[in-house]
Amino acid sequence: MTLATSVRVMLCDDSAAARAVMARMLATDPAIEVIAKATDGTEAVAQLSAMKAMDRPQVILLDLEMPRMDGMTALPHLLRVAPETSIIVASALSQRGAKATMEALRAGAVDYVPKPSAAAGGMNGGQFQAELVAKVKGWARMRRRAPTAAPMPAMRMASAMPPALAVSALGAMALKPRVIAIGSSTGGPQALAALVAKLNRPLAVPVVAVQHMPAGFTTLLADHLNRIGTLPCSEAKDGEALLPGRFYLAPGDRHLLVQQAGQGFVAQLSDGAPENFCRPAVDPMLRSLVASCQGKVLAAILTGMGSDGLAGSRALVAAGGQVLAQDEASSVVWGMPGAVAKAGIAAAITSIDEIAERIVAAGGNGRRT
Repeated sequence: MTLATSVRVMLCDDSAAARAVMARMLATDPAIEVIAKATDGTEAVAQLSAMKAMDRPQVILLDLEMPRMDGMTALPHLLRVAPETSIIVASALSQRGAKATMEALRAGAVDYVPKPSAAAGGMNGGQFQAELVAKVKGWARMRRRAPTAAPMPAMRMASAMPPALAVSALGAMALKPRVIAIGSSTGGPQALAALVAKLNRPLAVPVVAVQHMPAGFTTLLADHLNRIGTLPCSEAKDGEALLPGRFYLAPGDRHLLVQQAGQGFVAQLSDGAPENFCRPAVDPMLRSLVASCQGKVLAAILTGMGSDGLAGSRALVAAGGQVLAQDEASSVVWGMPGAVAKAGIAAAITSIDEIAERIVAAGGNGRRT
């Protein structure tokens, strides 16, 4: 495959072993070509500056902890030289790593890949490889549609309807939900930020969300969402009442279930087995909502790998609820929303902006809290 047709990637990591492993993983996909490697930020900026615009990488995988010039220091320099390039940061699975990751996303990185610990099999696991390849290809495709980089809160998603996909007849039904539910994975932090920023009117119902993320990362993501939107956002706590007009994010490594309590609802956190290789997972949350809300739920399935949320969405629609699916054009990976769309159970297949509008229309008229 030639440079003109492949996804061009630069690896920036001070570990020769990490560079070799990532290069080997990316080489398994013929649509990806590693065109440059750097041992620190200084070298990455120099290499990028020396390239012609047409030869620059579409994606840079950037380690955050490096000598001489670390990833956070290098990030603004790299974006200044090549604003059209998507930068995915490689983060340690730790509280320190989570904090640095969120800072990088606010500074203009588009996504992150968590480096698995040695105890979890290191970087040789198949799940890490699948995520790495999907994010590299997905963000290269997104940048071809949106050539300039933007920090996390301000990112705008393109809107386009996929051709020849069935849309549920429920699309015309006026659903008055008791709870709004959101599920996302790969590319989800950016999608959630764009969605929350658009929820600009009070909601009369609670919002619960699952984002596939490790423990520690979800705490900081919830804090970030709380800063950029008008809805108060927080990580869900076991046994707490779910209040109207508030946004609750499932904590990493715990399933978020919703139970009825009198006229309202409470959060239940579960250590149940992972589903679809994930904990938290979307399906358990949706199943709990079918039982607690008698199907009176509006759900949105956003960008992500795999099909988590499909089974729960089927059950929800069968119980009278509605499901919205993010469209392919605005999804980094059209796995989860694509599965719902292709199953013909989506009330709409559309952009983040319209999903936000539908959520406000269905669950609006609440008081500010």
